[in-house]
Formats: sequence, C-alpha cells, structure tokens
Amino acid sequence: MKILSEDITEFLRNIPPFHDLDEATLRNISVGISTEFYPKGSLILRQDGPASDYLRIIQKGSVKVFISSGQEDRVLIDTRSEGESFGFLSLMSGDKARANVVAVEDTTCFLVSREAVLKILETNPPFAEYFLLSYLNKYIDKAHHEMGKKRFSYGGGDSLLFTTPIGELVRREPITAPQDISIKGAAEIMTANKISCLILLDSTGIPTGIVTDRDLRDKVISKERSFRESIKNIMSVFLIKADARDYCFEALLKMIRYNVHHLLVIESGILKGVITNHDLMMLQGTSPISLVREIEGQQSIEGLIPVSKKVNKIVELLMKEGAKASNITRIITEINDRLLRKVLEITEKKLGTPPLEFCWIVFGSEGRKEQTFKTDQDNAIVYVDADSEEKDEAAREYLSAFTLLVRDGMSQCGFPSCPADYMASNPKWCQPLKVWKKYFAGWINEPTPDAVLKSLIFFDFRPLYGKVGLAEDLRDSLAPMVEGQRLFLGYMANTIIKKTPPLGFFRSFVVEKSGKHKDKFDLKVKGIAPLVDAVRLFALEKNVRETSTLERIDALKHKHTIVQEYADELEHAFEVIMLLRIHHQFEQIEAGREPDNFINPNTLNNLEKRLIREAFHRIAKIQGLIIDKYKTMIL
Repeated sequence: MKILSEDITEFLRNIPPFHDLDEATLRNISVGISTEFYPKGSLILRQDGPASDYLRIIQKGSVKVFISSGQEDRVLIDTRSEGESFGFLSLMSGDKARANVVAVEDTTCFLVSREAVLKILETNPPFAEYFLLSYLNKYIDKAHHEMGKKRFSYGGGDSLLFTTPIGELVRREPITAPQDISIKGAAEIMTANKISCLILLDSTGIPTGIVTDRDLRDKVISKERSFRESIKNIMSVFLIKADARDYCFEALLKMIRYNVHHLLVIESGILKGVITNHDLMMLQGTSPISLVREIEGQQSIEGLIPVSKKVNKIVELLMKEGAKASNITRIITEINDRLLRKVLEITEKKLGTPPLEFCWIVFGSEGRKEQTFKTDQDNAIVYVDADSEEKDEAAREYLSAFTLLVRDGMSQCGFPSCPADYMASNPKWCQPLKVWKKYFAGWINEPTPDAVLKSLIFFDFRPLYGKVGLAEDLRDSLAPMVEGQRLFLGYMANTIIKKTPPLGFFRSFVVEKSGKHKDKFDLKVKGIAPLVDAVRLFALEKNVRETSTLERIDALKHKHTIVQEYADELEHAFEVIMLLRIHHQFEQIEAGREPDNFINPNTLNNLEKRLIREAFHRIAKIQGLIIDKYKTMIL
C-alpha cells in the first residue's frame, strides 16, 4: 500500500491542478485514493443517474463525455485522457450526473473522495478556481443550453439560428387559395390578410404553386397583364419545403442554395405555414440572404467586387454567439459558391454559348465545403468528349479564354490564384471526360508520390456549374477504379501518416525552432490536413461519395469499423481545430494582417491548450490505427 501511495503522489505531482499543492497535502490525499478499472465501452456515469461519489482522475486510458436528449440526439462535450478528471460537477452538487461518461478504451482511474476534494477546495483557492472555470463555464452548462433551452424570442442573436426549430417561426395558419382563381382575386386575398405570398392548391388540396408580391410586380404590373387571367399563369411551381423540426440554420441554407425568400413549413406531412427571409432576419438581426441577393443582382465583375468584401462580416456575425465551425463553413461555402457561379454566368454571357457542354468543378477546401475566409482558387473543367477534332479544338479555344476571364474575375473578388496552378486556366486541368478518367486510372494504377498527391487534391471534387452529369459520371467511375487497389490505398496511407500532429513527449507542443514562424505550429498542415486526409482514405475504402469531412464521417458511421468507434471524437477534433483556425484568422484580418494558419501555443489559454492538445491526440491515435492496418506498406 505504501508503494501504491508513493506512485500516486508522483503521478499527482505532475498534473494540474494537483501540481500546485504542497508535498504534505499531496501525500495526505494519496493515502486515501483507491483505483478502479473500466473496460472499453463501460458506462461510468449516466446522465440524470446517481451523482458521482468520487472525483475520478484518469491514470491510463480515455473517456468521452456527452449529453443526450433522445436515442439519436446527442452532443459530444469533451474527451479526456491521462491526467485529466471527470465527475466534479455531480460530486459537488450531489443530486445527479449531468452527462454520460463512457470509457473509449480500457481505462484505469484514481478515485478521490468527496470529503478529500472539499477539504482541498476550502484550503487552496487556485485549486477551486481551476475546477470551476474548467467545468462549470465551458462544457456542460453550455451544451445543455444548446440542446434543452430553445426558447424563441426575436432579436435574440445568432445562437437562435442554430437552436430554434423552424416551426416556432410560423406565427399563423397558412393562407391558401385555389390555383384557378384570377390574379385580381389572389391579390385581394394577399392584401386582406397582409401577407407577402399566397400558397395555391389543386382540387385535392395539395400545394402546387406559390405567388409572391414580387410576382405581382414583375409579372403583372410591369408587363401590363390582365388582372382577369388565372393566377396559375404566373405562379411559381418551384416549392421549397422544410420540416418544422429543422433548425432555422437549415432554412437559411435552403434559401441561399435555391435563391428563394419563402419556405413552406411541413409538420407531420401537413402544411403548417410559411416562413420568409424577413422572419430569419428578425430572428438573427441580419441575414446572409441579403448578401446573396446583392450577388444575384450584379451584372458585372466590377459590381461583384464590393459585395465580395462583405463576406468576412458574415463570419463575424456567425462567431458572435458561438456558432460551430461546421455551421460557419457551410454558410460561407454557400455564399462563395453563389459568387463563383455569378462570375461564371457573367463570363459565359460575355463569350456566348460554348461549343461543347462542360462542368466546372471545385476541390480543396471549397470542394469539401469547408471554406472560411477567401482561399486560393482550386478548380477544373470537365467537358463533353468531342466526336471530332474540330469540335474539340473549338472547345479548347473557347474554354481557354473562358477560364482566364474567370480566374481574373475571381482574383478581383479576393480569391488569389493557386500557387501550384491547380486551376481550370491551366490546360492540363481543362480536359474532356475521357481524359479525366484516364488521369484517375493512372494515379490509382501507378501510385507514385506525385500521383498520390494529385489524388489527395482532386478526389475531393464536386460540381458547381454547367452539366453536372459529367462530374457524376466521373465520380461513378472512381469507385470501380479504387476497389481492390490495396497498393494504392497503402501508398495513400503512407503519405497521410507523414503529416503528424505537433505533439511531443508528455503531450507538449512541437513548434518551429527558427524562421518566420518560430515558436508556432501550422494548424492547417499539422491539424486539419491529417484529419481530412484520414477521413478521405476511409471514404475511398468504402466508396462514400460525399466530399465534406463531416458528411463523410456521418456516412461512414455504419460502414467503417474505425469511424464507427471514433466518429464522435473525429467530429469533435474537427470542430475544435477549425474553430480555433477561424478565430485566429479573423483576429488577423481585424488587425489588418494577412491571415495564416500559424499559432503560437503560448497565446492560448489553458482551456484552449487542453482542447487542441486532445484533438491532436485523437488524430494521432487514428493515424496509429491506419499504420496498423497498412503496416506492410508503410515505409
């Protein structure tokens, strides 16, 4: 027992906040500590279950902490490993456990009694402050607020965008009318009810169209149309619907994606009502939809330039009240997609109809829908296979001029050219479908370092403009090419595991020793890239078509054994690293500096250090599993 006590004292001496306690206090605590072993998968604490009777300090292994509000609806709060503790809140309150705690791997804990903890708290203020700041403010309370306190009130800020169900915005029963009434009759109903849109129904009561006050202005008054005509002649049959249980954030995404200002809200298969852009603007204070409207209204590159400069304000808006990194990147990607499409439309209008149909594809962070601030252009063109040399030559001549104009237009809007020239303006990346298939097959069948690098870049492609079927055809061809190609996947794994997270011995950070970025580490190359690359590898193994990292993780949860086990941890690591990156870059932009990805860990507070360290630890663990799987091919 004496040896065990000394071992415990030595362990506590090296972990916060115990390392600040004097030797006598450490020895007194150690004598009363017991140990407990939890096999992998053990539920150690159950949400709303009995309060923790000990403060548990992890000697070996790791746990995940999460809360749930249903069988499928759960939020990962944190992951904790060697030297970290859990159970403090419920130990102090004595009423119930506030979260679920599950062993991620075989885990051994030191157990400190409530009496011992209380005694230390009373006599050591820094010790008390550590636990109060680490647990109360940052984790459980915030997550409970996000999941359980979804009160609706106008002007509540951006957080309501992510916590308010769309159904709560519906303030009245839907106003409808038969689709065969006159334009005059429809206008009278809208005026009488003071509404901006009217849902039109067929003879069976099914919504078949919508007419808005804008339709009345643009299609009737400005065209001097007869008011006696049927409303059916001017209604829009393009109805975008949303489930009442979806959050307002999803409604915002749909409005941006489809460029509409009204959404039909469906509850249990029945029309509940309509929400508008104005409803979301009232909820949020302002709206990215207004920026999209500005983009759509421009007819020249010169007109787009000042509009593109407003994108950073949207990031600020979303960051104000704690939007998740994935929410920020999805909104910004939608806006940037809209901007690029407008540049492409303006350019095509200027040059006329192309000789052959083509599809503009994007890759990199844009292809994965993970853009934050303006990044380099990463794009290419896939065009229809020509049936003659003349048509192919005409297409090449047209697309050469087209891609140069797009490249320059995007540069003017703040998107610099790719330094490695992975752009459609490079003739190598503006090719017919058959050539792209040949590229992919060549990279897979002969996986040289350069071929693997190109695979890592181009396999994240997604279509953005033009004949989308070309990109879908290319994606369809990829799966059979990769299937059974263990050599290619092994070479890809070999490349991936060489980008290691910046963690040294004792979980310290590894930073640059000299040069421009001395005492810093690259959050993109050392953090995001290894995670993205690992998930891409898993997606290729299981023929998952999604390109977004989080969408890939979600699609792999029931297909891939590693992801099935570590999905929560991967998602948590992605959110933590991306959010830190976004905040870092935003601070640089606000200070008038060019944004980069280099972080000095000494500028982070203790909580941020712990979160990022744990995220790196998880990525390193996934890389270890990749090494085990492809160990015969890892060089």
